[in-house]
Amino acid sequence: MGFLDAILGRSKPVRPDLDQLFALPSAAVTLQAGAGLTPTGLGSVCFASVEGGAFTQLQQDVRALLDADTERGGEPVEFSRDAYGYTWLLARQPPEDTAALVNDLHAVNTLLQEGGFGPQLLCSLMGFRGADGCSLALVYLYKRGTFYPFAPVAGTGDKRDNGLELQVRALLADDLRIEEDLARWFPVWGAPGL
Repeated sequence: MGFLDAILGRSKPVRPDLDQLFALPSAAVTLQAGAGLTPTGLGSVCFASVEGGAFTQLQQDVRALLDADTERGGEPVEFSRDAYGYTWLLARQPPEDTAALVNDLHAVNTLLQEGGFGPQLLCSLMGFRGADGCSLALVYLYKRGTFYPFAPVAGTGDKRDNGLELQVRALLADDLRIEEDLARWFPVWGAPGL
């Protein structure tokens, strides 16, 4: 950061650290012990699509990589678009194998980043469910290098369980780099894997 940036109050953005995703399995253990939330085995990556052959080829490479185990009973990945035009990739693994799910999410993020499409990456999430049926996602903000909890209340359309989100923030303070700015805890309504 330069002198002029310091005077004007500008700061450099945090560089994404995809290795932060590897903290999710230990966070899952903490969530299960502290809040009774268990992994669903679902995770997704959201990115802004771009037109062109290179991006299409990269999507095919991602599909080929993650679908390599479908012949042995693995679940194929699914691509979908949301109402805002963003593309979501949904990956599935057995709920007890959070490490495999994290490996899948990390692989997708890495392929996109190394293919020159890092700026298109928005977030990745891993889903959890409570014994009472509540849903929770741990969302990784690619451009911030931080996580935040998102807990939609089922059947309400666009209401969040803020109490649960704050409880999860406190529980995971030692496990994950939690986003401190609550205004950046964006809702991901209807995200695949939630």
